[in-house]
Amino acid sequence: MFLKKLKIGALELENNVVAAPMAGVTDLAYRLILRDMGAGLVTTEMVSAKAILYKNKNNEIILRTDKRGRPVAVQLFGADPMIMSAMAQKICGPFDAIDVNMGCPVPKIVNNGEGSALMKDPDRAFKVLEMMCRVLEKPVTVKFRKGFDDSHVNAVEFAKMAESAGVAAVTVHGRTRQQMYSGEADWDIIRQVKEAVSIPVIGNGDIKEPRDAARMMEETGCDGVAVGRGIKGDPWLIRRIISYLETGDPGKEPSVRERKDMILRHMELMIKYKGEHMGILEMRKHLAWYTQGLPGSAKLRAAMNEMSTAEDLTRLTEQIPE
Repeated sequence: MFLKKLKIGALELENNVVAAPMAGVTDLAYRLILRDMGAGLVTTEMVSAKAILYKNKNNEIILRTDKRGRPVAVQLFGADPMIMSAMAQKICGPFDAIDVNMGCPVPKIVNNGEGSALMKDPDRAFKVLEMMCRVLEKPVTVKFRKGFDDSHVNAVEFAKMAESAGVAAVTVHGRTRQQMYSGEADWDIIRQVKEAVSIPVIGNGDIKEPRDAARMMEETGCDGVAVGRGIKGDPWLIRRIISYLETGDPGKEPSVRERKDMILRHMELMIKYKGEHMGILEMRKHLAWYTQGLPGSAKLRAAMNEMSTAEDLTRLTEQIPE
């Protein structure tokens, strides 16, 4: 059906189902899980180029990689062409591609002229992308939105600009910055971008179940899909999308036992890479996502905020009724 290999520059992915970058979600532990689910490409949480320049130690955890989690892209954000290109060169070694975030809607980033603010300044965006493409041997991609707001819908022009700068692929989120993550994603803008450029176009927005991915590809002609919020607490969605795109059958949703086993595996990876204290603190939100909709989940969430050790989380997980 719609499943196929996807070539991004010299990088050939085994399939066209991509796990979108998400702050606080796509750390190394979860990327390993998503790759095991079959994701053709995983991406780090976004990293500030300036923070790398100033040696912010928080980035060390974000930039940590493991060969089992490849192919992997690193997502950078920033608005200074010199800093972006220099920092990309500095850190690109263990990564297979460099993705540039020009779609983040968070006020503190936008107010700094970065993220989706660059959609209002395509000349600067071009300088950033062109310089990065010129100095990097690995493929450079860019993720952006429909536009900044309904009065400035410029995804098509922005995609053409990115292609002329030399990027290997674009990912388009069908919402404006003004929408943040509310309302419905406009898939037609993805179709318009696909018709306007010759490089691969990856669609993003409102892929909540396997059929959504197939419908997006059918309606827009996009080359691949980037799955974001739908995989919070549901890494199986990647596997089910791949199955549906290939065979038309998404397969079964995970059982409660499978969810419990995944929680414990996720916990072990978090502790391995972040230590028990930080790992368990961060697992609280993941546990809430994994158990959403299960009987007694509200009571469970109250208990989550009290857990601080691996023993606490293991005991709480095993109490989930099957």
